[in-house]
Amino acid sequence: MSDRTTLNSDQETVVPLGMDTGGIRRRLRTVARIAAFIGGPLFLLGTILHPARDGWGMAKVGQLYGVTHDIQAAGLLLQVVSLASMLALGMRVQTRRDLSGWYAALVGTLLWFALIVYDGSHNPVRAHYEPSLVHTSGDVDAGAAIIVFPALLIFPFGYLLLALMLRRRGMGRVAVLLSVGSFVYTLGGLFIFTSGPRFPLIQIFEVAGALLYALGYILLGRESGAMKPATTRR
Repeated sequence: MSDRTTLNSDQETVVPLGMDTGGIRRRLRTVARIAAFIGGPLFLLGTILHPARDGWGMAKVGQLYGVTHDIQAAGLLLQVVSLASMLALGMRVQTRRDLSGWYAALVGTLLWFALIVYDGSHNPVRAHYEPSLVHTSGDVDAGAAIIVFPALLIFPFGYLLLALMLRRRGMGRVAVLLSVGSFVYTLGGLFIFTSGPRFPLIQIFEVAGALLYALGYILLGRESGAMKPATTRR
């Protein structure tokens, strides 16, 4: 590859001469699509397999609790890869304001990944020693609060911002599925603190939300494979 460089049309980005930008974009679209197709359903699978959330039930199922969270975490990581690839492509980005939706969803997904990893590693240990404290306010310390509360807020809010941007750009179905799905799923998790870990609607809301969310990712991945990125305007 030549060491010479040239400026692109907006005179801001330096691009090495001879770089196969078309090939890079094709690879990014492939990565974005495959990661979305796998990441959304994988997160749904982990949610469906999620065992009891109370301490006694958690101790009874043993390693299954951690395994389901590993599945969810893998799905979330693939979603991060997909979102980052779409952001690199500038997918549906027509103004600089549109970037905020992608950034918000990316941060929200990373925070939820941290919450899932914390939940899957901390609570099974707690269930063996103090099952009555699992998923109660008595088990929330400063370390947990730093992860849990921002995730509960930013995860659905981030996808709301992304949905607003996608809706402006003609992707209404994807916007509804991602925003409603993330909200319903998060609401199911909030029931743990308001109604207790044995509340039957927790699993119903989480599975329903994860289903909509996964469908949103599948449609988003399909769009990323077929769409050319737009030029960003000032």
